[in-house]
Amino acid sequence: MNTFEKARRFIYRNARPLDLFVFRYYFENGSADDVVTALSAYQNPDGGFGWGLEADNFNRNSLPMGVWKATEYIKKTGGLDPDNFIIRGILKYLSSGADFDAEHEQWLNTVPTNNSSPCAIWWKYLESGSTFEYNPTAALAGFLIKYAEKQSALYEKGVQIAKNAANWFIENAPLERHVAGCFMSLYNYCEEAGNMPFDGEKYLAKLNEIIERSVCSDVSRWGEYVPRPSTFFTLENKRFYNEKFKDLCIAECEYIKNTQLPDGSFNVPWNWCNDHKEWYIAENQIKAEIAIDNMLFLREFDNLI
Repeated sequence: MNTFEKARRFIYRNARPLDLFVFRYYFENGSADDVVTALSAYQNPDGGFGWGLEADNFNRNSLPMGVWKATEYIKKTGGLDPDNFIIRGILKYLSSGADFDAEHEQWLNTVPTNNSSPCAIWWKYLESGSTFEYNPTAALAGFLIKYAEKQSALYEKGVQIAKNAANWFIENAPLERHVAGCFMSLYNYCEEAGNMPFDGEKYLAKLNEIIERSVCSDVSRWGEYVPRPSTFFTLENKRFYNEKFKDLCIAECEYIKNTQLPDGSFNVPWNWCNDHKEWYIAENQIKAEIAIDNMLFLREFDNLI
């Protein structure tokens, strides 16, 4: 049984319906509508997302990171019409002012209600408050530029935040993988919308610099929580790939095939660092997500599938 078939069986046995539909969409001519229907189960009446959509956080309430995660699933379907009910709901939530820090002009990274829910230690809300490094704000601003009605106050809010975020990004050059990922999303959204409200050339140069500095080239460390080529060169972000990463991508293809576990899954290089038993549920959900991502990476760079 080859790598793909073993991963497929694990996904069918363990994935959430949402991720199973994503897998079927990518590999088995499945319907994008099934992905959207499953995603809608995580959306709250206020338009936000919770209910453990971000598998490391079982908070049922709407939260910015839940909305960000939803936008990632929307990208997996190739995008939705602005009039889609899920898009309208997200715009409703983002326009409400909920979980938005007006002083920093950013959505909160962590929220107080996380502390009443099983979640990873890094999602706990501290007395010092949220961190403000444009995660997930940069990605959400890009979402507004793509989906909000032009000339609306919400659209203008997205543009202004994007400008501020780009300036911060170019000056600070953050190497944290999730922050960098949000700025990749911002660039993609702006390019798709045909509106780059900042110096796109300078921004892209800085982004490429950060990706090159961030990717761990020490294969012996790839079992740790370090950025590998697949961290950045996802299907949605393949435009950031260039030939200088070819050998590392080939090496990761071999790494994926050589580190697959007997049940078809792959190790999760983190845990919640606490005693919440829900971690064991989340772990299998995350393993399914990792398996899908690994199969997509192999399809793009190894021609396995």
